[in-house]
Amino acid sequence: MKKRRGAHTGLSTQAAERLRPRLEAFMAATDARARIGFDPVEFPHRYRDPRDVEVSALLAAALAYGRADLFRPKVHGLLARMGPSPAAFVRALDVAGARELLTGFVYRFNVGTDLAVLLLGMGRALREHGSLEALFVQGWKASGALHGALAAFTAALRDIPMAALREALGPERGLHHLLPSPLGPGAAKRLNLYLRWMVRGPDAVDFGIWKQVPASVLLVPLDTHIGRMALHLGLTRRTDLTWRTAEEVTASLRALDPMDPVRYDFALCHYGMSGACPAKTLPEHCARCSLLSSCKVGPRVVARAALQI
Repeated sequence: MKKRRGAHTGLSTQAAERLRPRLEAFMAATDARARIGFDPVEFPHRYRDPRDVEVSALLAAALAYGRADLFRPKVHGLLARMGPSPAAFVRALDVAGARELLTGFVYRFNVGTDLAVLLLGMGRALREHGSLEALFVQGWKASGALHGALAAFTAALRDIPMAALREALGPERGLHHLLPSPLGPGAAKRLNLYLRWMVRGPDAVDFGIWKQVPASVLLVPLDTHIGRMALHLGLTRRTDLTWRTAEEVTASLRALDPMDPVRYDFALCHYGMSGACPAKTLPEHCARCSLLSSCKVGPRVVARAALQI
């Protein structure tokens, strides 16, 4: 098969060897624990039981879109009302309980019925499979690919009788955004974020509680911050936020660490989130960036600013 003109299949060995020590130093300088409070992963860190972790994590990841100061209160409020064990809550949840919890719930694209499907789907998975991990692994083994596994996972979670829910809470509105099925060509950022939390680690950020899935198969949770950082570091040439771009970025990261390619995600994403690498490049930011020597954009920005002076 001929390689498409301009296709980018990951960093070369030489480029990976140049970038690796700089990126390792960049990660070592990142205070991951301090950044957890700015990340939806803060919610599952409240729990110790693996089932509570995986349930609270999927709820947090599913709603982690838009501004953090808007979705965080929504996740916090739901978890507070679900009690000390989110897993026990969803195991016992029925339509009447969903109506009590979710009447009047609205967050951007999503309404109570959308969230009820997610919570009831998780409860059914725990009752029938024992864990969300077991449900995911079933689809992964059947498909043999991450995209197929996530598609099967979301389809199974959505396999809930809808008539009674619609009668209790009204029609769904953004269910496909919350739990995309079919998965489609998008990057599925929030689902891949959830997998990163569950599979890799344990460390200061990620939990490593799903033992049947290797970290080597994970895909970077691609968003605007990672997309921008990836372009600047030459991890991809693609500018769209699609599954294919996530694969290219991950292929480059796999050249740095074949066994755990997405371990770089948290530090890179939060560097962009913090404003240190904004969408509109600023010479004063670029000049003090520890990755400047590996950047495709920053040196030109700094040089132009120096000429103007």
